[in-house]
Amino acid sequence: MHTPKVISKTAYSQYERRLTKEIMEGPVPKHVAIIMDGNRRYAVEILESGVSDGHRRGEQKIEEMLDWCLNLKIPYITVYAFSSENFSRDRDEVDFLMDLSEAALYRMADDPRVHENKVRIRVLGSLTDLPDKVQEAIEYADARTAGYSDYSFNVAMAYGGRQEILAAVRKIAAEVKDGRLEIADISEDKFSSHLYTYDMPDPDLVLRTSGEIRISNFLLWQMAYSELYFTDVYWPGFRYIDFLRAVRSFQQRVRRYGV
Repeated sequence: MHTPKVISKTAYSQYERRLTKEIMEGPVPKHVAIIMDGNRRYAVEILESGVSDGHRRGEQKIEEMLDWCLNLKIPYITVYAFSSENFSRDRDEVDFLMDLSEAALYRMADDPRVHENKVRIRVLGSLTDLPDKVQEAIEYADARTAGYSDYSFNVAMAYGGRQEILAAVRKIAAEVKDGRLEIADISEDKFSSHLYTYDMPDPDLVLRTSGEIRISNFLLWQMAYSELYFTDVYWPGFRYIDFLRAVRSFQQRVRRYGV
């Protein structure tokens, strides 16, 4: 009775292995950024449960993503976990997400995979807007992985692209006002050096789950030349095979800059 499921699972496993092999033979993106969307809809439509269950599944998927990127040797991964606009959600939901994030940061900071593969864990955003307990978890993860540079796993929290740009403008304006910087010396590189992502490459591939086709105030400066990929799959249901298809789509494109 279960034979078709077994056959289907075996076929997918073989397909994954073949696709992984093909991808590894081509140009793998150096930096992948992900807008993780669909937790709440997954909870209601798939789990027929409360939104908290969708967020739990979504957090588990983030940790799976680490394995996927290690498998494909993608050195930089940035996930959009909590936007600055998300603070306007229901208080109970925000509190739950903060608790979930705190626990996840401690767990990942102590994860053997992180230390075996020398993964730097960083959180990008207006961190002072986060609860003290989350800030402490961020400091713990940062301290535990500060010496690593083989991989960078970045979590955008309390993050907004416009806010990031405004913060950079204020820093540059202060340098000009204090005489530390000449207006003529303001360049793209100088501006980029004041962003949260100052020491990492811009994303090659930006993908969004859930079927929505927008970038939602995410890495606005950095994704100027990124390849964009949208999928209908809700984030908690996003599979390794879906990720492989996104990377293959990236490899099949001819990247152009300026046109």
